[in-house]
Amino acid sequence: MNQLQRIAWCAIAAFLFIFAFSSLPAWAQSGSITGVVTDAESQTTLPGASVVIEGTNQGASTNSRGEYEIPDVDPGSYTVVVSFVGYSTQAQEVTVEAGEAATLDFVLRPSAMQMDEIVAIGYGQQERRDVTGSVSSVSGEDLQQVSNTSIDLGLQGLSPGVYVQRGRTRPGDQAAQVRIRGNRSISAGNEPLYVVDGVPITGGLQDINPQNVESIEVLKDASATAIYGARGANGVVLITTQRGYEGRMTVSYNGYAGVSSKYREVPVFSGTEFAEYKRESRRTTGDYPDGVSAEADEQLFEPVELESLGQGRSTDWQDLMTERGTEQNHQISVAGGTQDVQFNVSFGALLDDGIIPQQNFQRYTSRVNLDVTVNDWLQVGTSTLGSYSIQNHGDENPYFEAVQNNPLGPAFCDETELRACQDGNLIFLPTSDGLQYNPLYDVQDDAIIDEEKRYRLLSSLFADVSVLEGLNYRFSFSPDLIQRREGNFAVSLTGQQRFAPPDGSKQEDFVLNYTVDNQVNYSNTFSDVHELNVTGLFSYQQREEEASSLSVRGIPVEDMQDDNFGAAEVIEGVDSNFEQWSLVSYMGRVNYVYDDRYLATFTGRLDGSSRFGENNRFGVFPSFALAWNIDNEAFMADNEFFDALRVRFSWGQSGNTAIDPYQTLGLLGRTTYAFGGNAGFGYRPAQLSNPDLKWETTSTYNLGVEFEVFNARLSGAVDAYLANTTDLLLQRQIPFTSGFGSVLENIGATRNKGIELSLTSVNIDSEDPNGFRWTTNFNMAYNDEEIVELFGGKEDDIGNEWFIGEAIEVFYDYERLGIWQQDEASEAAGYDQNPGEIKVRDQDGDGDIGGSDRVILGQEQPKVTAGLNTQFSYRGWDLSVYLVGRFGSMIDSAPHTSGGINGLFGRYNNLAVNYWTPDNPTNRYPRPNQNQEFPIYGSTLGYFSGNFVKIRSATLSYSLPSSILEQVNAQALRFYVTAEQPFIFAPYVQNHLGIDPEYPEVNTPSTRSFRLGVNLTL
Repeated sequence: MNQLQRIAWCAIAAFLFIFAFSSLPAWAQSGSITGVVTDAESQTTLPGASVVIEGTNQGASTNSRGEYEIPDVDPGSYTVVVSFVGYSTQAQEVTVEAGEAATLDFVLRPSAMQMDEIVAIGYGQQERRDVTGSVSSVSGEDLQQVSNTSIDLGLQGLSPGVYVQRGRTRPGDQAAQVRIRGNRSISAGNEPLYVVDGVPITGGLQDINPQNVESIEVLKDASATAIYGARGANGVVLITTQRGYEGRMTVSYNGYAGVSSKYREVPVFSGTEFAEYKRESRRTTGDYPDGVSAEADEQLFEPVELESLGQGRSTDWQDLMTERGTEQNHQISVAGGTQDVQFNVSFGALLDDGIIPQQNFQRYTSRVNLDVTVNDWLQVGTSTLGSYSIQNHGDENPYFEAVQNNPLGPAFCDETELRACQDGNLIFLPTSDGLQYNPLYDVQDDAIIDEEKRYRLLSSLFADVSVLEGLNYRFSFSPDLIQRREGNFAVSLTGQQRFAPPDGSKQEDFVLNYTVDNQVNYSNTFSDVHELNVTGLFSYQQREEEASSLSVRGIPVEDMQDDNFGAAEVIEGVDSNFEQWSLVSYMGRVNYVYDDRYLATFTGRLDGSSRFGENNRFGVFPSFALAWNIDNEAFMADNEFFDALRVRFSWGQSGNTAIDPYQTLGLLGRTTYAFGGNAGFGYRPAQLSNPDLKWETTSTYNLGVEFEVFNARLSGAVDAYLANTTDLLLQRQIPFTSGFGSVLENIGATRNKGIELSLTSVNIDSEDPNGFRWTTNFNMAYNDEEIVELFGGKEDDIGNEWFIGEAIEVFYDYERLGIWQQDEASEAAGYDQNPGEIKVRDQDGDGDIGGSDRVILGQEQPKVTAGLNTQFSYRGWDLSVYLVGRFGSMIDSAPHTSGGINGLFGRYNNLAVNYWTPDNPTNRYPRPNQNQEFPIYGSTLGYFSGNFVKIRSATLSYSLPSSILEQVNAQALRFYVTAEQPFIFAPYVQNHLGIDPEYPEVNTPSTRSFRLGVNLTL
């Protein structure tokens, strides 16, 4: 056989071999399973989900687009299981054909299960099942549902033990008072420490866009907060912003537009009601006859008032003062990255025009979060925030003038010829009463300028070095720069100037705060059952603030506004200030876990603060915590009730440095005197030094239980705590013969104790991923705060209204019993009073009302707070409702007190109360009296129950299905409408003419708003 024949036979044999194998049955070839995993509610894909074929080792994880592929699957029928942290596990059946790809998509629903979620704990992260302290979490999604303007206000009702009190309601004034487990300090600060992406900040949260937030953790017990040492006594709020990820780049837009209006007007008298009220104030003193007399009216009312009465004219000043507000919020973000570089870049713009003209707020923010893996041992990155905001406060309070202004006075020139016009349109003095001007002048363009511009650059630059396996070193430098400029100006025709020449002022502040952290972390697992994590830290923080101010009077041209103070006639004041403090810290923490059953955490921190005396600059703050994962015990193997059960206990100490710098030093104050007929200036001792001053210290015990039952359909936690605060920072009164009135010392103690409950439930969950689902999150907290000791030991400080055994902030006044009636005339005369006046209790029965008859009426802080979030979803539709409640507190209502608009004086308009007259002997409000600018004991008229339940927010949304999204090449598209604070349920509102028990003032009123928004992800 020659060479050519051999080649031919080999070719034929190879052909026959290939033909034989190609004709084998199809089952000899493998197939694959592919699909996409998405969120059932938001319709967004879920990167990082685990997809496993049940009973095998074959599986995959979804990529950045939520896609997965399991290759080399033998033909047959299988059960595929998908799991993802925070979502219910789902299983589906699939049949794989030889040589083909089977498509199997999953739509996951959020789960009530909490134990596997990752939470921030301060200088690190842990799974919740490994957390030994009391830490509650708030997702960025929940935060954004209730607040797009302020992070601290957004926390209201979302975390047990966190009480949030709304602040002023002007645009840009959304900053709220936050208390974690009550007040501890009497005169030092009670605000928690805020930490953004690991950086403790001091400049407030108003510059941070809530839409950038990924999650918030609230550290409440001392085991959790002691890691922040001298600043952790009031709790710690850890804010984590959104970061990049490995995968395809996504572009997202979130935005809304809305309108706002006042929740309701302050109910005051109409023109005819005001006239009768004015008459009654004169009848009381015998200056007006019974009934209505035309002759007496001519003596009582001035011509323009009589004109209004004759025409039936009544000026609704509140309606003229307010308008419909508008608000817009826009956010664009770009995120993604490779294995080595991940990024998240966003830009946001908030535009809020308030319900009172000239009150508005604009905020523009940018954030760059970048993580770069340089090589296998070095990672670097940054979190950088840039913010610029402009807030126009407008007049300090034109609304108060509108509320109390005479409704019989005309506002506009074309309404009367009896009053002079100042600008051809408005009447500056509607009546001859020089103290009642037209408040519409204050809201004219550029009439009053109170503009604050604020710039902020908050950045954290870090390098993470893998020294050895399990050993990491992290260095970070975090500067925070804030510049604030405020300009004030008022023209002549305003309530502030009242025809005087224009004046103005400027204030400027520059703050540089920076933190340097050196952190070492070691983690290892020994013998598969011993898990050890050790963290060490050296940190240094310094803050400097420079401030200057200038005020002038007599600006020659109003168009100059606050831009040319050099032309003013008089420079009234020039001032400047500098302030600096620093903090140096050393921290160590050990976390130990044995067999995922027994856990222990030990923490120690040493802080040195420049704010305290040279003899007590440093303090040590230790803590420990123990936890037991009972569900992992062998005796729980056959348990079918608990999916998770754990108990934890902690003790620790943390401090409070919230006092101004230089409080321990002896300071001088400027003085003036006459010298040779001229003014002389000198200095005198103004403050006593105290080199022994140190921080307040809070020791906290905490016992907690966490559980999950019914296949994680219900989960929750219960915490009980006791917090003792000692060495309070108080001014001790000393004899004036010493040359000083007081000195700051560590005196006194307070105590807080309480219980917290949080529950998460899946009430209804359809087997259909797109079917009906109903979930609920509920939390409630009870806190009892009391003063234990003061500088007099167990003696009350009545002058400051501090009482042993009572809350720190109480209402101490006379107890109002009602109104003296005509059949009580002789008894009222014994107290030098008359029928129709306020009747208070004679507590000591001595026949005289004096200071000893005052009692504690209630406390300002609530005893019980609660929050409820319930959500319904069905085939892309979602309805979320957030409620918040407060119980066990008292409010002092400014509209009702004698110092507000309830003086019943007969000169200014008044709250439309049902006042006492001989023919209308009510028992709530006294008789009007022209000779009393304020009623006797008028302060007692303002005390009401502060209990309320509010619907904070209600949102109805629709997310387009994936079939439509594929056609427009989008990952998610959601439309929504939101009502913010649509309803308030409170005795103060429904029964007592109040507007909002959370803000019982006569300033810019509380509002409700409605928004229409869209979320788009490409």
